[in-house]
Amino acid sequence: SYYYCNCEIHSAIYVRERGSLRRVSDIILAQPKTTPPPSSSSSSSCRRTNPFVLRKEHFIFTYNDEGSLRYTTKSLFDITLLFVTDNIQHVDSLVGFPEQIGDRLFVAAEENRVFLNPDISQKALKLFSDAYGDLVLGSLCLRNRFPLLHERLTEIKTFHSLKSLDLFGCRLGDDHELFHHLTSASLTRLFIGGNHLSDVGLQRLTAPIRMMQKGLDSLELLDVSCNPLSEMALRYLTCLPKLVKLDLGTGLKTTVWNLLGLIHSEKPLNTFDHSGCKTEGWAEQVLNAAPLISEDGKQTNMEKLHFYKPTGNNHLCGKMDPSTTKCLQARNPTCNVAKTKRESSKCDASHQSPPTKTKRSSSLVLTAEDTELLNSY
Repeated sequence: SYYYCNCEIHSAIYVRERGSLRRVSDIILAQPKTTPPPSSSSSSSCRRTNPFVLRKEHFIFTYNDEGSLRYTTKSLFDITLLFVTDNIQHVDSLVGFPEQIGDRLFVAAEENRVFLNPDISQKALKLFSDAYGDLVLGSLCLRNRFPLLHERLTEIKTFHSLKSLDLFGCRLGDDHELFHHLTSASLTRLFIGGNHLSDVGLQRLTAPIRMMQKGLDSLELLDVSCNPLSEMALRYLTCLPKLVKLDLGTGLKTTVWNLLGLIHSEKPLNTFDHSGCKTEGWAEQVLNAAPLISEDGKQTNMEKLHFYKPTGNNHLCGKMDPSTTKCLQARNPTCNVAKTKRESSKCDASHQSPPTKTKRSSSLVLTAEDTELLNSY
């Protein structure tokens, strides 16, 4: 634990650390006071000889009923928070400090404009992110905010505990450096539609989990609509073990089932509705990431192809004809065609479960491009 004591008379700072008290001489709590010239009439015998003065941030100024200015000192805790934020670049870690302390410290850092300082902003955000995870930022929506993405990319890279990330319309292309940082095991929702992604882009995005079993293994929802993708791109998605909902925005309905075990939804899924897109966490105001939705109108007339994984009671029996698909989407467990037990058993054995890992093994073979990607990590 740490205890800070500021002795204004001697301008000394003492820190109690791990049971021992030591003096710190290289950290300044206040700015030097400018001394007036000797000939100035403001000189007096009462002038302070101490070159350090109390900071106004240490006091709370109010007016009484008569209109006179009054001030009271802040608590030692508040002064300590101010001291830490002033010297945040010297802090090694915040791991182990209670969340309540972290919250108050983050607010103090915002008020002290720490996150606007390009020299220490990245380190400060990383300190909080490493210690408090998704409390700092659990959801980030940068939909159509590509200027903000590029402006704050350095800070965005420090958030490794995101659960939801919306990068729709951010013009990423196939070679964006952010792909190297999308390896969070906590990420469950990812929107990367409208980014001019080709098969190469998805190959690069899934490279860590395909080749190193690292990252995106918790991804449940993926939006890759409005991108020029082919069937090969779907093969790169077979490495996502928990994927249950997919917005593809293109055909290949049968291929999606054969490769991913997902069926087409006749009605658009509400989970891909971006009306609820928002940024949540302590750092919400730091990034100022309010979404822009001006381009959504261009997508209302586009075909929406949403896919989802059927639940345990919704099994495919035979081919995916319209009646079977409608039955599955109605989630009616009693929907069965009158067949003999032999036909039913054969159907269950061959079509009840999504494709097995054996069927997906071909996508795990490393290509020359995969090897090149692996060497870049």
